[in-house]
Parts: sequence; structure tokens; C-alpha cells
Amino acid sequence: MDWGTDLWDQYDIIDKHTQSGLELVEKYVKFVKERTEIEQNYAKQLRNLTKKYNPKRGCKEEQECRFSNHQSFLDILNEMNDYAGQRELIAENMMMNICIELTKYLQELKMERKTHLSEAKKAQQSLESTYKQLDSSKKRFEREWREADKAAQYAEKTDQDINATKADVEKAKQQANMRTHIAEECKNDYAAQLQKYNKEQSQFYFSDMPLIFNKLQDMDERRVRKLAQGYVLFSDTERHVMPIIGKCLEGVTKAGTNVNERNDSIALIEQYKSGFERPGDLDFEDYSQGINRASSDSSLGTLGTPKGPLELLGKNRSKPFWLFSKKSKPTVTEDFGHLPPEQRRKRLQQKLDDIGKELQKEVDQSEALEKMKDVYEKNPQMGDPASLSPQINQTAQNMERLRGELNKYESWLTEAGRRGDLVLRRDTLREDALSYRSHSNNNGSTHEPYSPDGTHSEEGTPDPSHAIYAEFDDDFEEEEEELVAPIGQCTAMYNFPGASEGTITMQEGEVLSVVEEDKGDGWTRVRRANGNEGYIPTSYVSISLSK
Repeated sequence: MDWGTDLWDQYDIIDKHTQSGLELVEKYVKFVKERTEIEQNYAKQLRNLTKKYNPKRGCKEEQECRFSNHQSFLDILNEMNDYAGQRELIAENMMMNICIELTKYLQELKMERKTHLSEAKKAQQSLESTYKQLDSSKKRFEREWREADKAAQYAEKTDQDINATKADVEKAKQQANMRTHIAEECKNDYAAQLQKYNKEQSQFYFSDMPLIFNKLQDMDERRVRKLAQGYVLFSDTERHVMPIIGKCLEGVTKAGTNVNERNDSIALIEQYKSGFERPGDLDFEDYSQGINRASSDSSLGTLGTPKGPLELLGKNRSKPFWLFSKKSKPTVTEDFGHLPPEQRRKRLQQKLDDIGKELQKEVDQSEALEKMKDVYEKNPQMGDPASLSPQINQTAQNMERLRGELNKYESWLTEAGRRGDLVLRRDTLREDALSYRSHSNNNGSTHEPYSPDGTHSEEGTPDPSHAIYAEFDDDFEEEEEELVAPIGQCTAMYNFPGASEGTITMQEGEVLSVVEEDKGDGWTRVRRANGNEGYIPTSYVSISLSK
């Protein structure tokens, strides 16, 4: 995965990301310099410094902490706060080995970034210039064919006019032939310009810009690697003079060595990849065939507009897709339809997880209220059961509302194309079980014995959560008994933690059996030799299917 292939239409994102990386280097240099200035009052001033550079909640810097080089910087600040009580003079070595070295390297990166962006602008201007020439030749072709058509009609009318002289007829025919010849030349010129533009557009989107974006990616990865070395130097400088805080410094070193420029690049791709395709070639429009004289003016605005991702991107239909054009801010919708396909699925899944957590809280609260009501009914001296009715009704309404939202977002997620059948089935089974439990309690048909003090009796019915999970596990185990035959094998190219429900962990180089192909949502179902199954990212493995 690289920026030139996956982020071909995200010029603004790459521009901001590379600028943000340079600003992070500047911020780190400034951090070290200020650290050297407060060494005389180390214990007090160092805590203030780490607090100053910790990002505020919800700000842009906090959102960038998904990248390992940003997160490592925050880890260093946390480590500094742990050993803020230690006072040692290390300012000179930090200034020489970190501040001066990184400042010099930063200037080189700024010049390199400026050069790459200048090349991108020149390529864009060249493509725009070619398009203007194409548009000019197309309009001239149209205009000349109109004139030729009028001249031909006039010649025919003159030839049929009995009052016209032979000289007038010959003159009209010569004029028609001349106009037709000029129109043919304009047609050939338009065809040549169209071929030239399509060639340059293909070169621009499939060669020139991917090459520039990959250069920027290489530059950014080198910056991350150099910054990671600066993080490690930060700890090594202190380690020579402060062995008493060696454990804290090991944590700083770990923060520096955990930086992975490749994973940072992949994280940027996964976050901002739009899923759109590059625009295709423009079609040749032959005005010489069947031109509609009466409506030609009104039809010009719809000619020459490329199809496909332009309409999805909401561009002007009379112009081609420009990579560098300013994008208007889309209208935010509840179903996240304003986002690109990849980002929409992620936001919908995140919203589903949040609603699921809220629903679980309401279910737990409902069960607690039902238990309390049952205790009050058996022990009136402890409280009035009727006093709990408003809370029970409110909780039921909240559960109904959350279930409605859950169904709504599940339908949107299905529409977005993400496969979540396994996870949704587990949630549905558990929700059905909880609903059945709540219904039974409301009807008074099922009550759990409680001791007089309101605690759960050990001799009564077991905890309902255990029964619920038992029903769910039994149903799910019956599904797993019917194993599907593998359709191929895959080899892991990267490590995958498999932290979310329905996924499976994977180590680099591990060979797994493919049970179900990727349905277009980026996930493949696999099985280990021990029978464990789950989903893994398709882009993390090399798949070989059986013929």
C-alpha cells in the first residue's frame, strides 16, 4: 500500500499531513530547548512543560495520536512527568545531539517538500492548459460545422431558386465547399487535441502524481524515522548521567522504537482512502453527425463530461475532475452519506458500537430495577414497589429508542456494504434473550428468590446474565459445528491483533485456511488448524484460492 495508489485523490490530506509532520519536528525541537532552560529548577518546571505540550481533549493534535510518531511523543511527555523530581544537568548534550541535528535535518525536509509540491503544481497546470486547448478546439469544431451546414443549405436553396443566376449558384457552392473543408480541418484538430489530452490525463493520474505522492511518502517516512532516533537520543542522553531513573528512560526508548513509519503511512491510507476510482478518458463527440441546430446551444453544457466518480464527488458536470481544486465542505448527514465509502463504513460501525454500549447499560439498569422491585414486593418494609414504576418505564422507553437506532444504523451499514453478519447475529441473540427475560419479569411469571436483606439467594435461580450467555453460546456452538470446507489458503504479510468481536489474531508469516472470500468490504473469513475462525483484513494477507 502506498500513497500514490491509495491516496491518489487526497492531495490536500497529504499536504496537511506532511506539514503536520514538519510541525511535529519543530515542536519536538522546541520542547527539548525549553527543557534545557528549566533544568536548574528541574523538578517543578519539567511537570509544567509536559503539561504544556500535552494536547487538549478534542483538538487536532489528539486526533493525530493514531500515528505512532505522534503517540511516541506523548509517551515521552508521560515518562518525563514520572521522574520530574530528579535534577541533573544534561542540557548541553541534548542541545548538540537533538536540537541542532534535528533543526538542520528539518530545513532539508522543508526544501524537499517544497520541491515535490512545486512539481505537482506544474503537472496540474500543464494538464489544465491542455484541457483549455481541447475545449477551444471543440468549440471551434462546433462553430465551423454550423457555418458549413448553413452554407450547404444556402447553396441548395440558391440552386433551386429560378431567379438566381448561374454565377450565384457557383459562388454559393464554392462557399459551401470551403466551409466544409474548414470544418473537416477543425474536426481533425479536435480529434488530435482530444487524444493528446487523454494521454496527458492518463500520464498525470497514473504516473506523474503517484510518483510525486510516493516521493512525499518516502520523505515523510524518513522524517518519522529521524524523529524516532531523536526520541531515543532524548533518553540515551539522560541515561549516561541518570542511572537512577533508568526504568523511566527505558519507557521513553520503547516509545521511540515503537515508531513505525510504514504503519503510520498505512494508518493515513486507511483513515482517508475515499474508495473512488480515477476518472476515465473523455469520449469523442462528433458534431458532424446528426447535429441538432435548434437545441445545440443548450446541449453544450452536457457534452464532454466524464462519467463515474465525478458525479459521486459532486463536481461541476461541465468540467473534468481536478485533483487540486478546492473541495466544498459536504453537508453532514445522520447516515454519514457525505463521507467516502471506506470512511462511512467505519463511522457507522463506530456508531453501532456506541449504541450497543448504551443499550447494554439500559438493559443492566432494567434488570437491577426489576430485582429491586421484586425485593420490595417480598419485603414491603424496605420500600414501595410502585415508586420504581417511573424509572422502569423510562428505562423501557430508552431501550426501545436505542433498539430503533440500532436497527436504523444496521440497515445503513448493510447498505454501505460491510459484512457484519456474525457480530450482528451475536448481538441479536443476546438482545432477544434480554427481551425475553424482561418480558418474563414484567408478567410476574418468573421471579428469582432473594434473601430478606435483598441479596440474591445462592439456592435460587442463577444470575440471569449467565442464563442469557448460556442460550447465546449454545446457539452459536450449534452454528460452529457445521464447518465449511476451505476454498484456499492465505499467508499473513503483517501482524493483526484481532481486537474487535468477530476477528481473529494473526502473526506475520502464518498460514491460514480461507473459508469465505472477501465480499467487497475488505474482510476475509479464515480458519486455523485448531478450528478457530474469524475475519482478517484482506489487504494483510496473500491469498491463493483452490481451482
